[in-house]
Amino acid sequence: MFDSPELIIEYLISPVFLNAAWLTLVITVVSMTCAMIIGLFIALLQETNWPFVNGFVTVYLWLFRGTPVLFQIIFIFNVLPVFGILLSGFLSGVIALALNEGAYMAEIYRSGIQSVGRGQRTAGKSLGMKEWQVMRYVVIPQALRVVIPPTGNQFLGMLKLSALVSVIAVEELLLVANQTASANFRYLEALTAAGIYYLTMTTVFMFIQARIEQWVGARQGAVAKPRTWTQRLLGMTSNAGA
Repeated sequence: MFDSPELIIEYLISPVFLNAAWLTLVITVVSMTCAMIIGLFIALLQETNWPFVNGFVTVYLWLFRGTPVLFQIIFIFNVLPVFGILLSGFLSGVIALALNEGAYMAEIYRSGIQSVGRGQRTAGKSLGMKEWQVMRYVVIPQALRVVIPPTGNQFLGMLKLSALVSVIAVEELLLVANQTASANFRYLEALTAAGIYYLTMTTVFMFIQARIEQWVGARQGAVAKPRTWTQRLLGMTSNAGA
């Protein structure tokens, strides 16, 4: 126990942990970026009145919100090869996380879009704007301020969900920490080092989120009181992506 601090520091600066932390960050950013694109696409589809499109959206949301993300990761990694689709563990994990998170992001975007009154859309059309111009110049800029806080929370949630890809042998932070500890039974040191990495990345994400909220609020002349760090942490724990 007396050499625990030295061993934790050794793990923190070891190439193995650094690479695992980097991979965790890459999985989080890539998955969340894809999820935001999927979510926006699904939210825009929900604005249409085409029965086939609405049916597709309903099935997608039902499928990916109705099953655990861990099930989706294992399914994509183990079942798709049966149909001749061979994917690496990294790609399988990213696809599963993005599709799952996209279902939640779609609801966030839909809420943001619906927060803009119908009257403003009508006003945009009366000025001669086409439907996509109303969405681009009227709806989305106003919805952005509503969407950013929950999107930031989902981003933090994705960082934690990324640990689930360890079940398909992707050497992200948790798997590397567990493997390291299994070799010498120093779980305290290895998991503490992994926890420090997670907390560091979470803190950086929260700072970035706060800056983005301030920037958007300033551009729109908002006078709303900024959220406290406690509110941000509570929002982070309310993530339902798992």
